[in-house]
Amino acid sequence: MTDRQLELFPIPNPCRGICQTDQRGYCLGCLRNRDERFRWMSLSDAEKRQVLRLCYQRALRMQRNQAAEPPPPPSQPGLF
Repeated sequence: MTDRQLELFPIPNPCRGICQTDQRGYCLGCLRNRDERFRWMSLSDAEKRQVLRLCYQRALRMQRNQAAEPPPPPSQPGLF
């Protein structure tokens, strides 16, 4: 028996329709870079899974960075 998992369904495109990039060049919706977005249809299933793993790692990194940043000061001063 092999380690390979039988893929019964195609790997869906992770696009969310936001299609804007951040300062590092990653899409704000799916977190793919330009090359990953443009080549998606020609990637093998193994390559698509690798891209999805990278996107997941990018999302975790973004969450950690946002948690480390102090919250912005309130826009309205307190009453006391």
